[in-house]
Amino acid sequence: MLNVTLIIVQSLNGLQLGITLFLFAAGLTLVLGIMNVINLAHGSFYMIGAYYATTFTGWTGSFLLGLGLTVPAVFVTSLLIERVAISPLYSKDHLEQVLATFGLILFLNELVRIVWGPDGLNINVPDYLAGSVQIIPGVIYPVYRLTMMAVGLLVALLLYVLIARTRLGMVIRAGASNREMVEAVGIDIRLVFSLIFALGAVLAGLAGGLAGPIFTVEPGMGDNVLILALVTIVVGGIGSIRGSFFAAILLGLLDALGRGFLPALLATQLPRAIADAAGPAIGSILIYVLMATVLFFRPQGLFPVQGRSA
Repeated sequence: MLNVTLIIVQSLNGLQLGITLFLFAAGLTLVLGIMNVINLAHGSFYMIGAYYATTFTGWTGSFLLGLGLTVPAVFVTSLLIERVAISPLYSKDHLEQVLATFGLILFLNELVRIVWGPDGLNINVPDYLAGSVQIIPGVIYPVYRLTMMAVGLLVALLLYVLIARTRLGMVIRAGASNREMVEAVGIDIRLVFSLIFALGAVLAGLAGGLAGPIFTVEPGMGDNVLILALVTIVVGGIGSIRGSFFAAILLGLLDALGRGFLPALLATQLPRAIADAAGPAIGSILIYVLMATVLFFRPQGLFPVQGRSA
């Protein structure tokens, strides 16, 4: 018999994972879709954001203030990195971009170890966000995870307004469809690139800061998230913010529900120990099965940017 409470809780966990993944993947899809730069070091901004949030929270004693200071800190840091390490790659081919940004991952991971040390750090959930709340009778869910979802949805809404309703958003959308035309009308594409890169880094840093109270803040923590983000933008469509949002939610739900229910499902046919070990592993594989399926039927993704070929 299905446990309705477990279904609801796992669905909420999937939504929370999906929204956090969207914050991370949105910037990556903009950088790849508009700047045509494969930035494997995007996960480093997730890590840097988590470390900044931890540090600023310790200094100020306020998690909200620490998170607020993280945004401009990541913005400035990303502009510096873009100027020094990323802008020379704009004219390079993808292989050179992959090699250079992979090297940047190693550099930033070691820099973090030097500055903050190799041991993991933790951010305590603020008292006013600790505990759980009853959503519906019988369903209890942590307040902080609900807050993460609310913040993520608010940022997604603001990002939609920026992309769809502002002049900068018009330039970004035009750049995603035809970068040469944007340059031809006299727009400083390098400045646009810098702003897009910084925006993507801030979104990743915000996701890292929000994840700090849930996961251990440690060097290299953004590397695994990068893999999920790459799957997200492939499924959603490179350069598509809408595609990244729906793909991230879909992947989050698939991962959470798969991990939550596959062990019990497999236990009906296999010994419990084997089912408990195989269930989460198969649940993780499901997202890659989804990616392969989407690539087979829609190589351009579920929500491709207009003007981008498959």
